[in-house]
Amino acid sequence: MNIRFYNAKILTMEEPVQVTEGQLWVSGQKIVYVGPDEEIETVYEKSGLQTILWDREIDCEGNLLMPGFKDAHAHSAMVLFRSIADDEPLQGWLEKRIFPVEAKMTGEDVYELTKMSVLEYLTSGITAVFDMYLTPETIINAYTECGMRNVQVSGLNMFGPTPEVMEERFLKLNGVNSLSSYMLGIHAEYTCPKELLLQVAEIVKRHKAPFFTHLAETKREVEECKERYGMTPTQLLNDLGLFDYGGGGYHCVYMDDKDIEIFKEKNLKLASGIAPVSRFLKEGIPVAIGTDGAGSNNCLDMFREMFLVTGLAKYRDMDAASTDAIEVLKMATVNGAKAMGLTDSDVLAPGKYADLIMIDMHQPNMQPINNIAKNIVYSGSKQNVKMTMIDGKILYEDGKFFIGEDPEKLYAKANEIADRLRQE
Repeated sequence: MNIRFYNAKILTMEEPVQVTEGQLWVSGQKIVYVGPDEEIETVYEKSGLQTILWDREIDCEGNLLMPGFKDAHAHSAMVLFRSIADDEPLQGWLEKRIFPVEAKMTGEDVYELTKMSVLEYLTSGITAVFDMYLTPETIINAYTECGMRNVQVSGLNMFGPTPEVMEERFLKLNGVNSLSSYMLGIHAEYTCPKELLLQVAEIVKRHKAPFFTHLAETKREVEECKERYGMTPTQLLNDLGLFDYGGGGYHCVYMDDKDIEIFKEKNLKLASGIAPVSRFLKEGIPVAIGTDGAGSNNCLDMFREMFLVTGLAKYRDMDAASTDAIEVLKMATVNGAKAMGLTDSDVLAPGKYADLIMIDMHQPNMQPINNIAKNIVYSGSKQNVKMTMIDGKILYEDGKFFIGEDPEKLYAKANEIADRLRQE
């Protein structure tokens, strides 16, 4: 479709980060113009664009257009576990609550639950998801049918899949369509014997590909790795060559000086938990933000995550100036896109994919208008997401979804799956 947005505030996220006023044009999948609210004829004359027949012309009424958020770490189908295994430590939660049920899940279950998660992503202004879960083939089908941009990463562990299957998926699924790509990775060091890690390292080196994993998420994880190998998980994986071609770690909470030096050298991208975020920034290590899965984090809400990142970092450092809101907004948009390899979806500019959202400025939490960019981080919420567009298609607008699915049927299917798995 060809859509002209006008009378808009625009936050492109290009440097310097600032809000301008004007219009944005989308033709097909791409943005073709971002600039002042001039007469259409003047824009054609200055830009050299050919005449476009508009399918829609949308008066933004002073609302804000900005790049969609990039969820840099998620387990989408884990919406199944929302609020049924709360308030438990990670390893016990995994071993007693999660792994036994996951062993009974089918590819069809994962497909249906992923579709339901897409609804929540869209309401949160998320336009791309870095997903790690059980059946990548059905996950890609779910995302593709809904029109959601996705990057998947292998969650290989001692229970499967085999390294051969992971490599086959990497070759088959990476770039299977314009919305999807696939990365190499493992669930975590503590779920992978060293022999398995060495096999994965060979695949990484063979394809010269980035590598991703859960990393340094708990003290127990780090201490047990030291007992096994005499070094931290970060140091072990680096020594095995798994980070030779970049990649990243999810969470990275318990990092020592040597770990951070490794990340600085490899220029890794992180999906942040309660981590030393301000130190990562000072060391020039890019940080991105992920929601994780709804089984542990309960909701897929980037506004909540942005506030937690800056709030927890300030509290950790005991310094209100330690982690600026603008840096956090970059983590949720530009940095997430870079971590996921989505360099054509990072900012709003001609030639970039039209992955954008409209923020409703006519809500009390966005008034008065002082500093819009910081306000999104400190007081924005999902209620402000008026529209979500991916690949030039509006998938969510004014509370309605346009993904070819009835939300109520998706909810019913998710509850049916939950009931069945509880009884098995």
